[in-house]
Amino acid sequence: MADFRFNRVLLKLSGEALQGDGEYGIDPTVLQFLALQIKPVVSAGVQVSIVVGGGNIFRGLAAASLGMDRAQADYMGMLATVMNSLALQDALESHGVFTRVMSAIEMQAISEPYIRRRAIRHIEKGRVVIFAAGTGNPYFTTDTTAALRALEINADCIMKATKVDGVFDSDPRSNPDARRFDELTYIDVLNRGLQVMDSTAISLCMDNGLPIMVFNMQVEGNIQRALLGEKVGTIVRGETK
Repeated sequence: MADFRFNRVLLKLSGEALQGDGEYGIDPTVLQFLALQIKPVVSAGVQVSIVVGGGNIFRGLAAASLGMDRAQADYMGMLATVMNSLALQDALESHGVFTRVMSAIEMQAISEPYIRRRAIRHIEKGRVVIFAAGTGNPYFTTDTTAALRALEINADCIMKATKVDGVFDSDPRSNPDARRFDELTYIDVLNRGLQVMDSTAISLCMDNGLPIMVFNMQVEGNIQRALLGEKVGTIVRGETK
């Protein structure tokens, strides 16, 4: 295996990343692109797991703001993540990448139930494990799910995929003078209110020393470059050097 910076990672994808240029739904070309970025990393021996959101299909928080019961809305959002997980599984397996979908809400016909030790065993065998249905509980985001699952499987890092080249002091899509950070501490992220992950997820990572790498998933080869230690995106961790 190449000299990778991290040997076991959890990749966090937003549901919106799967919709491409559409307003909602799943874009098959995006799925194929993601699969082709993940495959060489897995083939090189990096152990990969994935948490994907469901915002391209249904956003529980948005529905709750319009009067739907929050818990009910969140459960619907969890089901949306299952749909995305199955779509991602299909794309990966079409390129010969062995996967398992493990759901926090049991759906025996389409996924395995989430069992921590079984998940770790799948990962050790080189399978990509896709964690679906969030934590199985309302009021928790898929960001928090990513932090929780990463800690449970003893991941070395969370790789947070975005549409920009890391974390900036303002939105680079509207401000051409926005400054990108190479490194940040967890406290920096919380104090500045930077949109890396939600505060619960950041606090969980901070309490357990789990680094977060934020990078642009839309640039071909960025996952591999980031893992090889090239200056790609922003890394969030404890006190910077």
